[in-house]
Amino acid sequence: MNGLGGLNKSPNGVVIGLVQLQLPVVATRVDLARQTDRIVAMVAKARANLPGMDLVVFPEYALHGLSMDTNPEIMCRLDGPEVAAFKAACVAHRIWGCFSIMEYNPNGNPYNSGLIIDDQGEIRLYYRKLHPWIPVEPWEPGDLGIPVIEGPKGARIALIICHDGMFPEMARECAYKGAEIMIRTAGYTAPIREAWRFTNQANSFQNLMVTANVCMCGSDGMFDSMGEGMIVNFDGTILAHGTTGRPNEIITAEVRPDLVREARIHWGVENNIYQLGHRGYVAVKGGAQDCPYTFMTDMVAGRYRLPWEDQVVHKDGTSCGFPAPTRLYGDRRAEAAE
Repeated sequence: MNGLGGLNKSPNGVVIGLVQLQLPVVATRVDLARQTDRIVAMVAKARANLPGMDLVVFPEYALHGLSMDTNPEIMCRLDGPEVAAFKAACVAHRIWGCFSIMEYNPNGNPYNSGLIIDDQGEIRLYYRKLHPWIPVEPWEPGDLGIPVIEGPKGARIALIICHDGMFPEMARECAYKGAEIMIRTAGYTAPIREAWRFTNQANSFQNLMVTANVCMCGSDGMFDSMGEGMIVNFDGTILAHGTTGRPNEIITAEVRPDLVREARIHWGVENNIYQLGHRGYVAVKGGAQDCPYTFMTDMVAGRYRLPWEDQVVHKDGTSCGFPAPTRLYGDRRAEAAE
């Protein structure tokens, strides 16, 4: 059940709207201001479209488009006019909003950042994309971990961005930290369509977690984004799916965090988020609670290495026109701390 897209809202329901935003071209400060106004107008449309909507979600690249332009002139700051406009829109329309910005970084490449702003205009979640889509994206790898917040109706919410969702560890981390709803914003284009669909469903089912996922939509004259707004229930069932590819369509559904909590407590078979850390509890009391996964222990020890590591072809962004980096991760932060 999705309450007819949220038209029939239950007392425990959270209604989510996913905006399949028209893909823009943004090259100047004037373009950036114009696109900010478009997003603000879509917040108003979302509220008018569905009075019971609790959270409106905009895709990755909603503000900047897919140019991968790192020009400081069009990068955003948390205290900049674009974020201020988003805050004001959430207050004016009494709605929570999830937004995407390319964030100025004085110590390196910009961050690809996501914000959730509440209906009082406060930033409640601030996330920097952990896994830029390499070798295509130039963004600095995120350094804030994965925050989880209490959102509308007390729902526990996490946000990841696009390529993040291809790593099962990302969704697992969200669930492990208590997220009942995981938002995944993206700018993906059509070649990723099938992978997008089955990873969204797997992320939900493997973690007993609702996922709300949306891409940019339409063409900017060079790239074609696919929309594909998907709201997936905790059992992997698709509650709502934007399959028409119509730009600026808002895909909506009601989700039930209370039923997520119930499943996580009462499910036996396929309660995978619990059983990962309690394997074989039928045979041994409490289950085995060791870590049998070599990739996990190697990563923690700083020695993650694939058997085919030396044969990997793409190890920087030169194939996509970016210069090979020379700075190691964390270098400038370490210098600043000295």
